[in-house]
Amino acid sequence: MKRPALLSTGALALAFVALPAAGQDLQDRAVAPPPPSETALPTADDQVQFSADTLEYEFNDDIVIAKGDVRMFRRADRLRADTVTWNRKTGQVVANGNIAVTNPGGDVAYGDRIELTDSLKDGVIENMLVVLEQGGRIAARRGSRADGGVITVEDAAYTPCSVTNSVGCPKEPSWKISAVRVVYDPKAGRMRYTGARLSLFGLPTIPLPTFSHPVGGRPASGLLLPTIRLGRVNGLEIGVPYLFRLDESRDLTVTPRIYTNAFPMLSAEYRELNSLGAFRVAGWGTYSSRSDDPGIAGMTGTTERDFRGYLDSAGRFQLSPNWSISESVRIASDRTFLRRYDISSDDRLRSNIRAERIDPDSYLSITGWSVQTMRLTDDQGLQPIALPEIDYRRRISGLLGGQTLVQLNTLALFRPEGQDTQRAFASLRWDLRRLTTWGQEVTFTAYARGDVYNADDVLATSVASYRGDEGFSTRAIGAVAVDVKWPFIGTIFGGTQRITPRVQIVASPKIANLSIPNEDARAVDLEDSNLFALNRFPGYDRFEDSARFTYGGDYALDLPGVSVEATIGQSYRLSTRPSILPDGTGLSDRFSDIVGRTTVRYRDFVSLTHRFRLDKDGLAVRRNEIDATIGSQSTYVLLGYLRLNRNIGFDLEDLRDREEARVGGRAQVARFWSVFGSAVVDLTDRAEDPLSLSNGFQPVRHRVGVSYEDDCLRLGLTWRRDYQDRGDARRGNSYLLTLSFKNLGR
Repeated sequence: MKRPALLSTGALALAFVALPAAGQDLQDRAVAPPPPSETALPTADDQVQFSADTLEYEFNDDIVIAKGDVRMFRRADRLRADTVTWNRKTGQVVANGNIAVTNPGGDVAYGDRIELTDSLKDGVIENMLVVLEQGGRIAARRGSRADGGVITVEDAAYTPCSVTNSVGCPKEPSWKISAVRVVYDPKAGRMRYTGARLSLFGLPTIPLPTFSHPVGGRPASGLLLPTIRLGRVNGLEIGVPYLFRLDESRDLTVTPRIYTNAFPMLSAEYRELNSLGAFRVAGWGTYSSRSDDPGIAGMTGTTERDFRGYLDSAGRFQLSPNWSISESVRIASDRTFLRRYDISSDDRLRSNIRAERIDPDSYLSITGWSVQTMRLTDDQGLQPIALPEIDYRRRISGLLGGQTLVQLNTLALFRPEGQDTQRAFASLRWDLRRLTTWGQEVTFTAYARGDVYNADDVLATSVASYRGDEGFSTRAIGAVAVDVKWPFIGTIFGGTQRITPRVQIVASPKIANLSIPNEDARAVDLEDSNLFALNRFPGYDRFEDSARFTYGGDYALDLPGVSVEATIGQSYRLSTRPSILPDGTGLSDRFSDIVGRTTVRYRDFVSLTHRFRLDKDGLAVRRNEIDATIGSQSTYVLLGYLRLNRNIGFDLEDLRDREEARVGGRAQVARFWSVFGSAVVDLTDRAEDPLSLSNGFQPVRHRVGVSYEDDCLRLGLTWRRDYQDRGDARRGNSYLLTLSFKNLGR
C-alpha cells in the first residue's frame, strides 16, 4: 500500500534538458514518463509531494528510504525512480533504478542513478538520456545541473533524428553531433558544444571545435548551411548565409557569395510579420563585367564592369476587415543578370502595387504596375506602365428577379517610346437563371457598356489593328444572350454519368472596334474555356459583335476510383459581315473550329488532360495540348506536349505558332533515396513559325539529380544544362549540391 508524505526541503528542479551522446545509448529507456499528480500539488516553493509503495526510516542513521514506484512532484517538475534515499544528516538525496525526470517544458531525462544536494536544486546524473519535448535527444555518461537551470553534460552526443528503423530496431541516426562537453541554457534555448564533431551516417565528417545552435529548430542568429554550385560561366560558387534574428517576427539573412570565375556578390533578405501583415525584401548586388548581345533593341554591346543587381520585394497588409494593400516589386539591372547567376529564368518582370476593398457585394481595386522585359530583342521603351488602373464592381440582387453587376473601370497606359492609351468605361450586366419543369437550366443575360478612349502616338505601334485612332474615341457596346443546359443523369457500370447538351444564342450589333486601341485583347484564341463566353476576346479593348449560335455538350462519368469529364463544341455566326477576329484564331469564318477538353482521373495515380482544336474544314489539328501526371507522391512522371498549328500570319506578334514537349519525374529507388529529372524541348520549326530559329528539335534546358531525404536530413546533387546563349548567360552545365540538416535551427 502506498504512503504519501510531504517534505518541505526546497525545490525538485530535476529537469535535465539536453541531447544524444558520443558513444552513449540514444535509445529510449524502458520507462514511461511520470504522469501528472492525481491530487492538487503544493504551491509553496519549498514543498515536495511524493508517493511510494513503502517508506522506511532508519532511526540511528537518520535516513529516509522510499521504495517501489517512487514518484515525487513539485509543481510541474516530476521524478520517478525505484528507490529514493534521503540522508538527513548529510543532506544527500540519491535516486536509483529506472529514473525518469520531467521538467516544466516536457523534457524527460532517463538515468540509472542521480545525486542531489540537500536543497534538491543541483545534482549529478549518471548514464543519462534526455528526450526533448521540442524534438531531439541527448545521451551522456554524466550530467549536472547548476543553480539557475544551466545543464552541463560530458562525453555526450545529440541528434534530432530517429534512432530506430521502420520495424523499431535500433539504427544509427542520419546525423549527430558528438562532443566532449555540452552546455544547455534552457532560458536562452541554445546548445553550446566544446570539442564537437558532426557525423553523417555514423562517419565522422566535419570537426566543430566550438559550435552552438538553438533547440527544437526555432530560429536564432548564426551561420546557416552554405550553398555550393559549379557552373560553366561563374565557376565554383560558395554562398555562406548568416541569419540575424532581430526579434520574434523579424529577421535578416545576409549571404556573401564567392566565385572562381567572377567577382563576389552579396545578397540579403529581410522578412517581417506584424499586426497588419507580412512582407519581404531581397536584393542581390555585384560589380562585374557584362556582355550584352549587340542585337538588344536600343542597346550596344559592352564588356565594361559595372554594378549589376536585382531587387525582389513582396508584401500584403490587411488594414481593416475590408481594406488591404499589397505590393510586388521586381527590378533587375540588366537582362542577363538573373539567368547568369541562376536566380530566375523569367522573360518579363512585373512590378505592381495594389489597394483593394472587398465586401460581400462590392469590390474596388486601385493598381499601378510596370513591366521590365528580359528578352534580348524587345525594346524596353515599348513596355507599358499603368498609372493607375481602377476597377470597381457592385453586385445588386433582386433587380427584375436576377443578379446585376455594375462595373466602372479606368486605365492609363504610358510608354517612354511608344503609344500612350487612356481608357474609361461603365458597364451593366444582368443575369437571370431559371430551372424549367423539365430540368433545363436557362440563363438570360443582358449587357451594356459605354467606353471613352484617348490614344497618342499610335504610329509607334507596329501592328495596325492594335493602334486605334489618334485622340479621343467613344464606343457603345450591347449584347443579349440566352444559354440553355439540359443535363441527363443516370447510373451506369456501378457509377453515375451525366450528359449535358448546351446551346447558346448571343446577339450584338456592329461595334466600332478598330477605332479603339487594343492593349489587353491581343492574344485571342478559341479554346474550351471561352467557347460559351459572352465575349471571346480576352480583356476589354475588343468585343465580339454580330449574332452567333453556339452548341456543344458536356459529359461526366464517375465510377469508383475513376472519373471522366469531357467538353466539345462549335459556334456559327449568323451575320455575314466580315469578322474582326484574325485568321487562324478559329473564329474568323462563320463556322468556328471545333474545340474540346477531356480530363481523366484514376484515383490519385493518374491525371490526364487533353485540349484540342480541330479545323472546321478538314479536321486538321490546330491545337493539341496534353498534360499528364502519372504515379504516386514518391514516384511519378509529368508529361506535357503543346502544338499550335493555326496558320497565323507572322504580323501578329502575340499569336505565334509553336511546338514543345516537357517531361519531368521522380522515382523513389529506396526508402529515402530518389532520382529526379526534367527537360524542355522546343519542337518548333520554320514551317510553324517563320520567325523561329529552332530546327524542329532544340533542347531548351534539362536537369537530372539524386536526393536523399529522411526525417532530419536532406541531401541532393543536381546537374543542369542550358542550351541557349543569352548575353553573358552562356549555355553549359552547372552542378548544385544541397545539404540541409532539419531541426538545427533556421
